[in-house]
Amino acid sequence: MNIAISPTVEMRPRGVALTPLLDIVRCAHCGGRLAEADGALACRGCTRSYAVSDGIPQLFVPSDRGGANLTVADPAKELCEETPFPTYDGLDSRESLQTKLRLDVLARLLDEQISPDALVLDAGCGTGQLANFLGMDWRRRVVGADLAMNSLRLGKSFRDRFAVVNADFVQMNLFRPPFADASMDVVICNGVLHHTADPQEGFRSIVAKLKPGGHIVIGLYNWLGRLPTLWQRRLSEVFGDRSAANAHNGPGWHPHASRHSIDEVMRWFGENRVEFMSSIPSIGDVEMRDDEPLFAPHPLGTRLGRLSSELEMLVSGGKGGGLFIMVGRKLN
Repeated sequence: MNIAISPTVEMRPRGVALTPLLDIVRCAHCGGRLAEADGALACRGCTRSYAVSDGIPQLFVPSDRGGANLTVADPAKELCEETPFPTYDGLDSRESLQTKLRLDVLARLLDEQISPDALVLDAGCGTGQLANFLGMDWRRRVVGADLAMNSLRLGKSFRDRFAVVNADFVQMNLFRPPFADASMDVVICNGVLHHTADPQEGFRSIVAKLKPGGHIVIGLYNWLGRLPTLWQRRLSEVFGDRSAANAHNGPGWHPHASRHSIDEVMRWFGENRVEFMSSIPSIGDVEMRDDEPLFAPHPLGTRLGRLSSELEMLVSGGKGGGLFIMVGRKLN
């Protein structure tokens, strides 16, 4: 077994893109360094052993607090294993994935604006489409991490077929990320925290892996923007059209999902020494540009302005299922 980066890029200048995966991951139990041992990974500190399945290190460690298991809620976990989402149907080349992801505003802006020599963690990567997309820049290094092995296998399969050599995949518990503290330049966690048992604690766990000066990008269901999706699903169920309910929500529908406000995330930022940079949608009556600088400071706006943005998500029909994006920079 060899989980180091592919030798096909040995002639490139040394940098983050050529950092072996073994130098990036850590023991999720004690934080110790890992080494290959008989087809598995062994911790040099606590001697804990981790299996490697289909080239994917299984670095999941349970996290308990007060007797409660902190991980993705069980119904969401089961759905991710049974129905990995999004699928790779129709994506039969690097170009087809690039074409698809460039139509997504967030993915396009991330690809254009993340530093080319950044070490990026996609926490809760699902099937790894964003990780593979961002990993196509040969100077960048991306690690996609998720709980669901079936989803990770799809991402790894695409990576291998189309030589996306700067992307890797690992299994992890979001509450016990198997990486050194202050090691990541960018942490992305889009559409994940609201499916966990404790979104705020999950936020703390991934922010700890971010370098001072690094950026975090999180996507959450908004407390108002999500309502149209819930109403439409409920109406479909009440009137007996469950097929319409399922079709409306798509294969990525999760039965467990919390909802959050912009001000609540602002509080998370403040408690974890994270400075607000930007949001999608923008705060207040501000039109978003095609080249919106995600990692540049934007005005916080007033509390009324932030509420106005959330009300606009509601009256516009909850586009994107009511998901809103917050970008922050970790202070020194």
